[in-house]
Amino acid sequence: MLVSGGGTGGHIFPALSIANEIQRRHPDAKILFVGAEGRMEMERVPAAGYNIIGLPVSGFDRKHLLRNFKVLARLFKSMGLARKILNDFKPDIAIGVGGYASGPMLKAAQKQGIPTLLQEQNSYAGVTNKLLAARADCICVAYEGMERFFPAEKIVLTGNPVRRSLLDCGATSEQARQAMGMDPLKTTILIIGGSLGARTINNAIIDGLARIGEVGDVQVIWQTGKIYNEQCREALDASGVKNVHQMPFISNMDMAYRAADLVVSRAGASSISELQLLGKAAILVPSPNVAEDHQTKNARALSDKDAALLVPDADAASSLVTTMLELATDSARIEMLSRNVKAMALRDAAEHIVDEVEKIIDRNQN
Repeated sequence: MLVSGGGTGGHIFPALSIANEIQRRHPDAKILFVGAEGRMEMERVPAAGYNIIGLPVSGFDRKHLLRNFKVLARLFKSMGLARKILNDFKPDIAIGVGGYASGPMLKAAQKQGIPTLLQEQNSYAGVTNKLLAARADCICVAYEGMERFFPAEKIVLTGNPVRRSLLDCGATSEQARQAMGMDPLKTTILIIGGSLGARTINNAIIDGLARIGEVGDVQVIWQTGKIYNEQCREALDASGVKNVHQMPFISNMDMAYRAADLVVSRAGASSISELQLLGKAAILVPSPNVAEDHQTKNARALSDKDAALLVPDADAASSLVTTMLELATDSARIEMLSRNVKAMALRDAAEHIVDEVEKIIDRNQN
């Protein structure tokens, strides 16, 4: 099996979950990842125990069109490398999870007649998957209504795979808070902006620290991201606020989620799937720096069903902290959001996707 894609955790975690499920069912399976040079997958995939090859592919620069000559040269080189990888590895199937590398890799596989499966995490399909869809054997999605992007007969609603550790945490909320050095009895807000952090969310929290400090029965776990760590730590120290626990990165996300009554997050596909499966009330602040504004579309898929609150990035500075503190003190509304978001969860996604992988391989071999 060949798995291609990456660029963000939202692509990498599903890819690893699919590979882990294949390995669980077929311990002798050979699995190769193909990513983009210099991107996150080149570190995360080997750390998970899998081999990966990097392609020199990169995204198009929509603001500086002349720079795209270099992008096209890299794409041409990547297509040649993709053909060589296929000739050497000879996969039974190629799986694309989105991201720069999956375009040339899956396109080359389709040209060679190798079966392909696409996994689309978002409610608004990415450009790469839309271009590959016509010749794909199966397209696994996490949202209903994806017929507007893909051939209806190829779509299978599976959901997005999430990290198994998040679902297997056996701690109670009180135990998780204690493990993270928090008061076990206080209402707890978890603020996360992804592994790199989110500038808009962090700035809103910095400006609202004094107000957060005035709410004595609420406490905050604040993941700022590494690049904003120093700025946020200095602001917190200067404020004298004691009910906010700031850190650059949370390694034990299972405990952090379990500790939280309310989550403030970007609206990436993986984050939303985690919130659904864990039944966490959330305020979503979609990143504006993504293709086709797909995070806003992801967030609306929840907010339209009263399964989350949506605060646009442009409004975060003026309204995020107020919305967060009002919701944190409204237990009935938190319960309603939690109930509604949990009802949207699609469980056992990795298992369902691998079911489709096996069907495709069996059909092809027969």
